[in-house]
Amino acid sequence: MDIAEIAGRMQQGLSRRDFDGSLKFDCGSDGVIVLADNAVSLDDRDTACTIRITADNLAKLITGKLNPMTGVMMGKLKVSGDVATAMKLGELLKA
Repeated sequence: MDIAEIAGRMQQGLSRRDFDGSLKFDCGSDGVIVLADNAVSLDDRDTACTIRITADNLAKLITGKLNPMTGVMMGKLKVSGDVATAMKLGELLKA
C-alpha cells in the first residue's frame, strides 16, 4: 500500500468520524500525510503532533496489524508534540 492509498483510507475514516486537531505522519522519503481541518492532505505543514513511522508500518497501523502502543514501545513509531492529539487517532482508525 503506497502513501496515496493510505491517505485515501484515512479520508474514508474521516467521512465516518470527525478528527479534531492536526496530526502529521512523517514517512521520511515516502512523504507525509497530514490530518487537519477534518481533511487529509499529502502536503507538508506544521501540526500539533507528528508521528514518525515508515509507510509499511503506517499501512499496518491503519489495517489493525500494528497496535499503536506496541509500535511505540518497539520503536516502530515515534510521537512528538501533543500526545493527546495522537490518542484521538485511535477513534479515527476504528472501522
